[in-house]
Amino acid sequence: MQGRKTFEPKIFYELSLEGLVPQDDFYRKISQEVPFSFLYKSTSHYYGRCGQDSIDPVVFFKILLVGYLNNLNSDRALLRFCSDSLSIRLFLGYDLDEELPWHSTISRTRALFGEELFMKLFQKILSLCIEKGMVRGKRQAVDSAFIKANASMDSLVEKEVLEDASAFVEELEENSEYKVTSARKKLVEQHHAWKEKEYKDMPGASKNEDRRDEDGNPLRPKFLSNHTHYSPTDPDAKISVKPGKARQLNYAGQIAVDDKHHVITGACASTAGSKDSAIMHEIMDRMLENLEQHGIRTEEALLDAGYSSGESLEYCEKNGINAFIPNFGQYKAEREGFEFVKGETQEEDHYRCTQKGGNGAVLQFKRILTDSKGYQKKSYRSSERDCKDCPLRAQCCGRVTKFKKIEDSIHKPLYDAMHEKLHRDKNYTRFLTKRRSSTVEPVLGTLINYHSMKRVNTRGMKNANKHVLMAALAYNLKKYLKFISRKPKSNAQIMHLPEGILRLFLNRFHSSLITSI
Repeated sequence: MQGRKTFEPKIFYELSLEGLVPQDDFYRKISQEVPFSFLYKSTSHYYGRCGQDSIDPVVFFKILLVGYLNNLNSDRALLRFCSDSLSIRLFLGYDLDEELPWHSTISRTRALFGEELFMKLFQKILSLCIEKGMVRGKRQAVDSAFIKANASMDSLVEKEVLEDASAFVEELEENSEYKVTSARKKLVEQHHAWKEKEYKDMPGASKNEDRRDEDGNPLRPKFLSNHTHYSPTDPDAKISVKPGKARQLNYAGQIAVDDKHHVITGACASTAGSKDSAIMHEIMDRMLENLEQHGIRTEEALLDAGYSSGESLEYCEKNGINAFIPNFGQYKAEREGFEFVKGETQEEDHYRCTQKGGNGAVLQFKRILTDSKGYQKKSYRSSERDCKDCPLRAQCCGRVTKFKKIEDSIHKPLYDAMHEKLHRDKNYTRFLTKRRSSTVEPVLGTLINYHSMKRVNTRGMKNANKHVLMAALAYNLKKYLKFISRKPKSNAQIMHLPEGILRLFLNRFHSSLITSI
């Protein structure tokens, strides 16, 4: 017989929120495993002794956590989601007839609390993972991704131009990030003019200079620079672009991931206006500090070529980290036709010409110079007397120049050591390359697509850092709950195996354990 459900609302109900939520609910597990009570003491100095009661700080962080666990990047949408869920109401401690806080309360409280509070919560979740043996600490993989800022490219305005160096010095201490010298502006304009000319000659480039969008508004200029423009909406956001993607205002979200169970051991937001190598120390400092609190020492760090620089290699050497960073594209392990001779002092270093048919010129160390990109280099140069009559001069030095010049980075010994390490055992280097990409890149993709790290809904570097920390701790928390919920596999049947088969099994297990270490 077909059933048909009819609904007649009751006037009185006998029920409780506790009874409506299943015992194995996800948010019940969070409440049981995570001790949020430490937040009361950590936030006490933010409040006075009189006035109206604020939102409960534990409730505030629980609401934020719900947003990052469910990929909700809007405070209004977050509170609507919390209000409609029985399990979340029980998690927050709000009964069926209680009204949740306003979205503006969440925004104001987020701005009130400092970064150190968000860091403490991240470290608390990380400590739970470490206690369960989820972090080995031996090898950390580091990478970064752009996070879209809460500001439009249309908000960009040109920086004030200071006509001379004296004016720049006078106003250096007052909003210097919104000013640029006339010399710097001229260099940037020359560079953009060259790029615009090259762009016009590219196949498929638009020849229509007066391009407009579907609404008839003129399109903004293609070439903009952080040196000459900034966004008053969010001055900390920087213009950045990746191949195949639109140019926009971004932050850089950096994470360090342990390779055992892919737990995030360090997370921070950095400027997107610099290369990865310039901001590497920020994530490495966070990661080392978090692990050292538990007596864990990192042995190896895996990074891509974007982090390659002399300063990065010096940092790893100073901190005793065995880093594997492919050298950047301009690095040359050898100079064809020239041999480097190491002297007792820097001034005695030199190159010797070894080209067949050449004059065997010696290129002496001359000076340390700074190129247009800000890199310091050692300059080696031969004398005109040695090269002017050389039969190979035209192809080696050029038709006009009568001497040979070679420039090397002042950190060339560090690059050479890294090059030698990467080529010492190519199989191990190949293994580490795959290990890095399979460890940190899936974690970054998960944070961006499922934990609200695609876009920042606040403004300023401090708030962006809070955003990255919350996304990272939400990821670690899900990892932790999944790990402790695993059912152990029974090995009782092994006891009934013949002795020979049991011995073979134990030998293979022992070999695989040694290989994994």
